[in-house]
Amino acid sequence: MHVGIVSEENTDIESTKIKSESLLETVSDAEVNSRISFEEFTDERTLISQDTFGTKQMKIKVIEVSDETPPSKWKFGDRVKVTKILVTIKHLTTQQVEESEFNIESIERELAEKRHYTSTNRWIPTEYIKNGYVVGSHHTRLISDASALDYIVF
Repeated sequence: MHVGIVSEENTDIESTKIKSESLLETVSDAEVNSRISFEEFTDERTLISQDTFGTKQMKIKVIEVSDETPPSKWKFGDRVKVTKILVTIKHLTTQQVEESEFNIESIERELAEKRHYTSTNRWIPTEYIKNGYVVGSHHTRLISDASALDYIVF
């Protein structure tokens, strides 16, 4: 084993890359059927959000994150900047499922150009990403610009 002196900046960048890669990994079917520890368990209900009328459910999977380092880690903790997501909407009345991939970064730019503002906060705390999916309470912050441009009706 080789031990060397590494600058603090390099370790932060490397640990951010490792964390962002591990956040995007999903649990395979083989791993689900095996025994998992309590810390690894994620209740499916925490990953789902519902519309006001209770007729639709939404689930957001993180596909890509930026390698950009968070501006103030000491204040907000470990966060990643989400770039691409996969949105799955299930209509509960018809059991129809819709899926679509969104590049949040380009949607944010488009809204800023067309409407001169943007409301997306793509920085998500790492503890709100479970098995590659965003916890339901943080769905709105990722899809707000797509909703404003009528890409998503939820």
